[in-house]
Amino acid sequence: MSIRRLIPVAALGATALLLPFMPALASSHREAPFITEQPKVDGTDFYMFNSYEPGRAGYVTLVANYVPLQAPYGGPNYFSLDPEALYEIHVDNNGDAKEDITFQFRFNNKLKDIALKIGAPGQEKQVSVPLVNAGSITAGNTGNLNIIESYTVTMMRGDRRTGSAQAITNSATGASTFAKPVDNIGNKSIPDYARYAASHIYNVDIPGCSGTSRVFVGQRKDSFAVNLGEIFDLVNTNPLGAVDGEKDDLADANVTSMILEVPAACLTAKGPVIGGWTTASLRQARLLNPRPGFGKPAIEGGAWAQVSRLGMPLVNEVVIGIKDKDKFNASKPQDDGQFADYVTHPTLPALLEVLFGVRAPTKFPRVDLVTAFLTGIPGLNQTTATAEMLRLNTGTPVTPASHQSNLGVLGGDNAGFPNGRRPGDDVVDIELRVAMGVLLPVTDALDGQRPYTDGVLVNAGMFDNTFPYLKTPLPGSPN
Repeated sequence: MSIRRLIPVAALGATALLLPFMPALASSHREAPFITEQPKVDGTDFYMFNSYEPGRAGYVTLVANYVPLQAPYGGPNYFSLDPEALYEIHVDNNGDAKEDITFQFRFNNKLKDIALKIGAPGQEKQVSVPLVNAGSITAGNTGNLNIIESYTVTMMRGDRRTGSAQAITNSATGASTFAKPVDNIGNKSIPDYARYAASHIYNVDIPGCSGTSRVFVGQRKDSFAVNLGEIFDLVNTNPLGAVDGEKDDLADANVTSMILEVPAACLTAKGPVIGGWTTASLRQARLLNPRPGFGKPAIEGGAWAQVSRLGMPLVNEVVIGIKDKDKFNASKPQDDGQFADYVTHPTLPALLEVLFGVRAPTKFPRVDLVTAFLTGIPGLNQTTATAEMLRLNTGTPVTPASHQSNLGVLGGDNAGFPNGRRPGDDVVDIELRVAMGVLLPVTDALDGQRPYTDGVLVNAGMFDNTFPYLKTPLPGSPN
């Protein structure tokens, strides 16, 4: 069934409240002025989908990616996460655009301080090494790691700050602290990174939830695909060209992922549909230390201030005006009415009309965008709230990877975007086509049925079919 058949014209016309969405052309990498100064808390992509690994029916996988544009060779300090930050995945399970369940990730980086004896015999001095490892690392031997990264996961029920908090624990040991693998330094340092990383997949117990959940936090190959340079050079590509006719500018980049698999029954409350989004927050006060030591370049305190937000892909980067980008990152879905002007008269179709001569939709206001992306699709994943968040019907049967359409619901695959988001869903092409009016009558969008694309191919075949789904990160040295 196509998305057009799922959204009757009457339902489109009945939606009265317009909120911020207008499909864009790049993922949320460096999407707002302030977040460019804080790459460790820059959320890049959020995925939420019914697990399609064989034998994992009834589970939902949540993926929050952070730290954009990681060069694999980005040593010597690589891309550890911020111990002073709070990373969160929020779930709304009653349709009011407020979090009911929050998974909070906190990080700790401990210096082992490996030292070598340097100097003439009898006059040696112990001198600290300058690298994050002093020898090779394997799944069974991490003794040469100089910095030990670890994290905790806390489940909040109710308000993210005032609700009840319970630790998620290791099913095998009962521990509440988990080891995070070091980034993929290179093939000499870590000869078998895939096996090493897999040793950091943990079965976990979530309070109040039955079944075995899983968690993995670590570096992955960047899962987004886009010709980033050309898109931001006034869309310097052919939007009607071949879907595999452009290079992926993120093909040589890694990202850091927080991946959690949870029983669907643990996430739902009033029906099978949930909403989700990620945030990252920093302390309001920061005092720089004039005599910093390891891990103490500053003293931070005060209340948490949200600096990153990501639900539906692509929103803040080219939808929200520059003056409001930082404001959007600090906002909550329940307050999205303040950004209404950015969807009422979207600018991207007009820009494409000027640049390429294609005819932009003439239907205003663009209520079709509200239904598809801000309220959910009637009969599939609609909720009562009108807000920017990713929605998933946890009761939708999964589509095996080999049969997935990378156009999701537009391609007749109701298990895909915008019913959640899987790694292989081509959200750029989907949203580009919706922006140009594929959901509108032809009389309101004369060129709305054309196969718009950014030219970069992405599909399920480019990812693993098992948890954690995202590919092993590229090594800093392939030799």
